[in-house]
Amino acid sequence: MVRYRLLFLTSAPIILTLIALFGITAYWSIHYTWQSALVDVAERLNIVSDKIDRLQDQQYDHIQAFSESYEFRTRLSHIQTDNEFDNWVSSQRGRYKLDFLRWMPTSSIEKLHYRKMAQQRSFFAVLSRTQAFALEPLLAEHSEIWRQESHVMESRSLVSRSVIPIFDDNSRVLGYLDGGVLLNNNLNLVDAIRDTIYPVSNKERHIQGTVTIFLDDLRIATNVPMDDSYIGRRALGTVVSEEVSQAVLENGNSWIDKAYVYDTWYIAGYDPIRDIDNNIVGITYTGYLVWPLIKTYITNLGEVSFIIITLLLVSGLIVYRGARDLFRPIEQIHRVVKMVQLGKEEERIGKLGLDDKHELSQLAKQFDNMLNQLQYRNDQIQQAAHELEEKVESRTASLKEKTAQLELHIKLLNQTRDKLVVNEKLAALGELTAGIAHEINNPTAVILGNVELLRFELGDDVARVEEEVDAILAQIDRIRNITRSLLQYSRQGGVQDEITWQHVNPIVDESVTLVRTGAKKRDVEFVVELNAKTPVEINRHQLLQILVNLQMNAIHAMQGKGRLTVLTEDWIEGGQSVGALIHVVDEGCGISEANIKRIFDPFFTTKRDGTGLGLSVSQSILSQTGGEIRVKSTLGKGSEFTLYLPQKADHQLLISA
Repeated sequence: MVRYRLLFLTSAPIILTLIALFGITAYWSIHYTWQSALVDVAERLNIVSDKIDRLQDQQYDHIQAFSESYEFRTRLSHIQTDNEFDNWVSSQRGRYKLDFLRWMPTSSIEKLHYRKMAQQRSFFAVLSRTQAFALEPLLAEHSEIWRQESHVMESRSLVSRSVIPIFDDNSRVLGYLDGGVLLNNNLNLVDAIRDTIYPVSNKERHIQGTVTIFLDDLRIATNVPMDDSYIGRRALGTVVSEEVSQAVLENGNSWIDKAYVYDTWYIAGYDPIRDIDNNIVGITYTGYLVWPLIKTYITNLGEVSFIIITLLLVSGLIVYRGARDLFRPIEQIHRVVKMVQLGKEEERIGKLGLDDKHELSQLAKQFDNMLNQLQYRNDQIQQAAHELEEKVESRTASLKEKTAQLELHIKLLNQTRDKLVVNEKLAALGELTAGIAHEINNPTAVILGNVELLRFELGDDVARVEEEVDAILAQIDRIRNITRSLLQYSRQGGVQDEITWQHVNPIVDESVTLVRTGAKKRDVEFVVELNAKTPVEINRHQLLQILVNLQMNAIHAMQGKGRLTVLTEDWIEGGQSVGALIHVVDEGCGISEANIKRIFDPFFTTKRDGTGLGLSVSQSILSQTGGEIRVKSTLGKGSEFTLYLPQKADHQLLISA
């Protein structure tokens, strides 16, 4: 519609501009927010490292101050035993905020090792349980952390250690002061660092950050919670993610990115902790949850979206109000066009309330003139069409009647011709087959009698020609079966041909029972559905014979293996039942298109031991009552034979037969 196009053309630049602005804003917002978060975490991670360095410097200064104290120097100059002096030194650790402090005389230590440690002001070291117990018995006990993943107790200790050499007046080393702080389970340390780098200045905007110290990949001191509250259990004994472990512990790099911390995502920073030999022994970490950042970003994005949508609505309203005067005449023109399309040709646009020189006003006048001319011409065309139609109807009425009569006569002629051909074939073939059957039966009886006499005369010697005698008898039986079929094919009238009202379902069920009994040794699955309700006029004996014949043919086509389906239903035409249908469906080899036209011809068969009379006899029997057999077949998939049994037998056919 024009109004929508105008709205689109006027609103599209505004909409596209605002969408582009929204996209640029969203992109730069995501990029800037994320980069700012990474820079912020990197700065806080540097503060953590500086804070730990400062604590180490403070630790060194405390031990240095202790070594220069008057009491230490006095007791050092009056040492009675090293053990007694060492106990006194160890008792001063709490005074100088140390977890362990020992006096190591040169006579009881490895000088080179302590000399190397004394060259560093402070350093990190990993102590085994034995080493920790040797420095301070309580140190080993306080170091124990339960690994939650493997359920193994971690007994190693990560310590910040300082070693200071003690000289006598001749600058000779008397021993070393060895002290430091245990980082395992040192929750006060990580809480103090956290409070330093995440101060609470505004509770609404306060970032609840976390700090962790790792021994290898194990959290030994942390304030990362194990649940949503920051005052619950801490995630001690959990491990760092595999990605971070590989980057920091194996490659020795810092990690500033999003990381999975215990059970959720954090914006995190990781730095390796190295010992005096520059080996990576742990990790320092700081970070905060990603979700508050995402929540803030979504809120900001929602605010921007609200502003943009508001601008779109306001701009759309302005454009609509400005174009409303243009839309009204266009809508009136459109309404008239739709009414004309619906058949109301008398509708006209009329006055639009615009100046006569306005383009739309001139368009409306021209359109009304076109409608007037179109209506006039349509009236003329309709009048001419009515006159022509009346002439055509008057001239073709008789032709239609004659055509209908001719079609009826052709149809009747075809039906009569087909019946005549069939009757002539049946009559001629009946006479011929009856004579042949009688003539064959006489010599057959003589042959059979002589064979039986031959068997009797030979006595025990008949065993030598038993096979030939059996072959003769088998061929005689075959000849008798053929003559029996020929006689039945030509037989007319009699008691056995009496036509009575019958329900087909019992007859079908009986035929299936007979065939199933004879096919017990074959792998044939019978499926029977009896749905026919309409009784028909049929000879019960003949119908049973036809059904048995069709089912046996189906079993032979399937080579004694497969599914044989027998269905009955009412024959419905024009919404009324005119008889019954019986379907015999097999899964055999099927019938080719060339053979399917000949299967009802007498003596046509594809079986070596067949007579070719079964289907022709069946079709002949059904044709006497107006019924017929139709077949549908797919080569290689199976065949379907359908018996069409009329409710009322054609007595004219019976009389003529």
